Amino acid sequence: MLNFNKSVCDLNRVGKSTTKQLEKIGIKTAEDLLFHYPFRYDDYRKVISVAELKTKRSGTIKVKISLISTHRSPKKRMSITEAVVSDQSDSLKVIWFNQPFLTKLLKSGQEIYLAGKIETDDYYGLQLVNPSHELCQNRDQIHTGRLIPIYPTTNRLSQKQLRFLIHQILSSAQDINDWLPRDIRTDHNLISLGFALRQIHFPENKDWLEKAVHRLKFDELFLIQLKNYLVRQKIKTQPAALIEFKLEQTQEFVKNLPFKLIDAQRKASWEIINDLGKGSPMNRLLEGDVGSGKTVVAVIAILNVLLNNYQVAYMAPTEILAEQHFKNISNLLSKYRFKVALLTRSSAKTNKNENCKKSEIVKNLFSRKIDLVVGTHALIQEKIKFKNLGLAIVDEQHRFGVEQRAKIMQLSPENNLSPHFLSLSATPIPRSVALTLYGDLDLSIIDQLPLGRKKIITKIVGSKEKKEVYNFIRAEIKNGRQAFIICPLIDPSDKLGVKSVKEEYKKISEEIFPEFKIGLLHGRLKTNEKEKIMFDFSSLNNQSPNKNKIDILISTTVVEVGIDIPNASIMIIEGAERFGLAQLYQLRGRIGRDQYQSHCFLFFEETAGVSSEKTKKRLEALLSAKNGFELAEKDLELRGPGELFGTGQSGFLADLKIAKLSDLEIIKQAQQTIRKFFSQINNLDNYPLLKKKIGETITTTHFE
Repeated sequence: MLNFNKSVCDLNRVGKSTTKQLEKIGIKTAEDLLFHYPFRYDDYRKVISVAELKTKRSGTIKVKISLISTHRSPKKRMSITEAVVSDQSDSLKVIWFNQPFLTKLLKSGQEIYLAGKIETDDYYGLQLVNPSHELCQNRDQIHTGRLIPIYPTTNRLSQKQLRFLIHQILSSAQDINDWLPRDIRTDHNLISLGFALRQIHFPENKDWLEKAVHRLKFDELFLIQLKNYLVRQKIKTQPAALIEFKLEQTQEFVKNLPFKLIDAQRKASWEIINDLGKGSPMNRLLEGDVGSGKTVVAVIAILNVLLNNYQVAYMAPTEILAEQHFKNISNLLSKYRFKVALLTRSSAKTNKNENCKKSEIVKNLFSRKIDLVVGTHALIQEKIKFKNLGLAIVDEQHRFGVEQRAKIMQLSPENNLSPHFLSLSATPIPRSVALTLYGDLDLSIIDQLPLGRKKIITKIVGSKEKKEVYNFIRAEIKNGRQAFIICPLIDPSDKLGVKSVKEEYKKISEEIFPEFKIGLLHGRLKTNEKEKIMFDFSSLNNQSPNKNKIDILISTTVVEVGIDIPNASIMIIEGAERFGLAQLYQLRGRIGRDQYQSHCFLFFEETAGVSSEKTKKRLEALLSAKNGFELAEKDLELRGPGELFGTGQSGFLADLKIAKLSDLEIIKQAQQTIRKFFSQINNLDNYPLLKKKIGETITTTHFE
């Protein structure tokens, strides 16, 4: 029996070079290799004649080698192996690049299978280039004459190498422990794990391939939701601060707000207040459309926790956003005597003292002299402890994983109480996705915009209409407004042909709007440089109220989250076809935050290498969608979950090798299975394989 923890370097025909290439694609053990799934298959099941291959252009042929030889190309310094092969129907030239060893393996007169695609050469005519080959005496074909797996790989690791390595350990797949309980497999007619692995790599037919894909997708989605279920159950057993609802003070606070709460805000606030009063830790996700007013809902919760003499931590994803929240929350709570602090890598201050030492704030948090601290996620990285933390709030939930949330539970060690947890997300996430990724969280949704907000006028703009748009922007800026111009890249790229902020900055400041003040913002700038630019963009010049320090900010997507510039009413998004709909929606949400009519222009490059009509139709969904949640559903359908969260932003997405968050039926199936499973058992003690599997993939803080 194969040890699946065995290093790949111990497998047959795996040297140091191959080991390094395998590590580049995340394969270190035999088990990693077994769970490295193909992303597509070439259908070379039917063996056809050479004459048919010349017509069909791809397939598998059975031929005899007439001639074969290798020579070096003087121009490109590569070895070229050429062969002439034939069957009863015709003959064909075959060519392989940089595979000189083939002349030792293949000889004139041998019968072989070849599988690949025909290419046309101006000089030689039709030829079969770099085909897979197998000797006819091989009983088990893995490179020809079947559904051929195609894997994610590197330039120096061939498909043939991967297939060979996986095939040599696949016979041991039958020995792999199937951790999914038999009852669940029977209820849903799921094939065994070992058989699924054999069929996903070398399927006997398309029916078995479909069954294998379904089983392996179910496994991934079941595990994610099972982790969430166990986290939720663990949290329910822990004591938390019992927060009494301060009705009169809350009513007074709401009454004195400069705006009226909408119904969705009131509902979300009530759900949160109810959770805070239960004595077990709240674990809630508050989703709100862009500009929907999540902050004031959070402040209502903060107010009640502080009035109960517990502390609050508010974490934001960036220093700019932390600074902004510090100012806004301090203003909203200015009538109270609470001490509010800001603590980030480059800033330390309180609402009572502009300049503090970090060490002073850290000390005062533990001595309970600070009621509320606003900061970045560094609050859980540094050695910070609270006297009696009652509530932790995290902005932009999708950038903050389960393990980081576990650390929050340990920030207040002396009072033996777990803090309540409230996470906020301005990224519209379809409910099905939210329940999958964040099933350990209860869900509140604000799906309305504040009263009086004007709908942002959005237009798709081709190259011929740009001049007209620039003239419109010029008039708006002369009226005192400000504008964003968003570009996909920082530096120019010849390969992508996409606008960069550096190119656009030069063009806009020198050619289009030389009369205005132009700012440049991107992720490679130092934190203090970014803050200076955002401060200048958000600050009106006091000496001349109608003039801004920066009129137009040219930026990458670093402004996507949380930046609040009420005076900005114009946005251009260059290369809009390069963005997902949800991301475009987020970017557009940076404008339209005041009484001014706002405009968003989607600059659409018709030579972007994709179907213009199809892309334009996708962008039009942004114009017609009623809200961000409807748009996110559409984006999930069109482009997949990566566009909702961005690369690597969600730890759970890394667990999905084969499943997708658009597999809604399997998501529902997994949810129903878990509910039924735990309605019949108290714990996992009778399911040691499942318990071990969960133990491998969940932090001990949550499980033990």
